[in-house]
Amino acid sequence: MVLLELFSGIGGFSKGLQTAGYSFEKVYFSEIEKHATANFKYNFPYAEHIGSVTEIGTAAIGRPDIITFGSPCQNFSAVGDGSGLQGTASSLVWYAVEAVRRFRPDVFIWENVKGVLFAKHRTDFWSIIQAFADIGGYRLEWQLLNTAWFLPQNRERLYLVGRVADRCAGDVFPLPAAGVGDCPCGKDTVHPRTCGTITRNYYKQPNLGNYLLYPKPEGASGSGQIPRIRMLTEVECERLQGFPDDFTKYGVYGNEVKPISRANRYAMLGNAVSVPVVRAVASRIRENTILNK
Repeated sequence: MVLLELFSGIGGFSKGLQTAGYSFEKVYFSEIEKHATANFKYNFPYAEHIGSVTEIGTAAIGRPDIITFGSPCQNFSAVGDGSGLQGTASSLVWYAVEAVRRFRPDVFIWENVKGVLFAKHRTDFWSIIQAFADIGGYRLEWQLLNTAWFLPQNRERLYLVGRVADRCAGDVFPLPAAGVGDCPCGKDTVHPRTCGTITRNYYKQPNLGNYLLYPKPEGASGSGQIPRIRMLTEVECERLQGFPDDFTKYGVYGNEVKPISRANRYAMLGNAVSVPVVRAVASRIRENTILNK
């Protein structure tokens, strides 16, 4: 199969698809941030960088079987300016629509923030849905998923999946929360972050941001104050997003492998999709779609 990952970042979609059992003979990726591009090249040396998404209309590449895109979210985000598709960043999603129209992949996956579903962005969201529907031949499904179903961080994101209609053998969504029958407590129920077996060693300090997670002090109970506060390490952030340890440590700049700074590693991970969420979506697609395997 052939994959085209737009707005690729560090390759969360590529990694998630890979862990779901997908195999690609060719991977194309589009990204303009230099450190993310360097890191993608390091971890996926067989992939071909095709530059900016704004050039997708003329890119000389083969037809992809799957297109993924976690397009910029700033103008949809709850902490953004609320301009939606009128904003410079979030309007870049139209290039992904153009790519789907041009290549007509078997499957495409769009990821974005929860804000896309806010009432003030309803018109924008439906205009994107209409654009995909106008291409014709695709079955569209979407759901709000949370990384907390898989890992100890609250990260709600919209996932929209488009599949060639006559290749659909079942539904992708709704996707159940992770943990059914798999929780260490042994109970056959859904335990995101609420099960004591899972959360007994960690708790969040309130009002300090979603990237801070603290080991519970020995003998502590409840959600009291911690005498000493620290930021998560880069490896801990990688684990919270489902990436292997040191996945963001190096990048290929030109022909030279160089370490990536701590600040840039944090930024790249903050912009990434969560690997276990992609894996779960990709697995459902594979189970319910007739694909070229």
